[in-house]
Amino acid sequence: MLALLKREIASFFSSITGALVVSVFLLITGLFIWVLPGDMNVIFGEYATLDSLFYLAPWVYLFLVPAVTMRLFADEKKMGTLDLLLTRPISTFEVVWAKFLAGLTVVVISLLPTLIYMYSIYQLANPVGNMDMGGTWGSYIGLFFLACVYVAIGTFSSALSDNQIVAFVIAVVMSFAFYSGFDSMASIQSLKSISEFIRQIGIDSHYSSMSRGVVDSRDLIYFGSLVFAFLYMTKMVLTSQKQ
Repeated sequence: MLALLKREIASFFSSITGALVVSVFLLITGLFIWVLPGDMNVIFGEYATLDSLFYLAPWVYLFLVPAVTMRLFADEKKMGTLDLLLTRPISTFEVVWAKFLAGLTVVVISLLPTLIYMYSIYQLANPVGNMDMGGTWGSYIGLFFLACVYVAIGTFSSALSDNQIVAFVIAVVMSFAFYSGFDSMASIQSLKSISEFIRQIGIDSHYSSMSRGVVDSRDLIYFGSLVFAFLYMTKMVLTSQKQ
């Protein structure tokens, strides 16, 4: 499994994919947070906060994460190497897990440079350090788990098709549905009686909770369960295709 994980990570950064994802993420967030005038620009804001990043990142990752994961299994199918991969002396779930961790590694690498943003805002605060660090670290933890779900959804989507574009579209639609779709559904008047239950199915309510600096075990269980569910479904899809 470790050898497969190393191979996948190396393949991301030996091609343009890894560098492009990291660059695009930092470029978009950097422009909105530091350059372009508007409510998201921290220079023009009244408070030392990184809220703009944590608002932007889920939407940027909504497209960048599927771009990372679309090739994980679709590429193997197209080249005819999936059957060979699944005959290796590791379980199908270990293959899925290795692919998932490789995709997640790329996403985490894109997130790490934003710690410079946090340090810069910390220093710019008046007085220095006048920043809600609890909320900031909670938001980073929430963003990490949100990325885990996006990568798990993307991994599952890639297993459904041998076409990378199709896998990309499926991943974007499913990620959007889980991030924002359930909130929209909860606002329907006829579903008002169960609106809170519907909202809890979506990612945003749990992500927002962690962004307040409260790392609740219920939110961790939710994210962990969702990741496991999509990875398990990926394993089931691959097992059915292998037979």
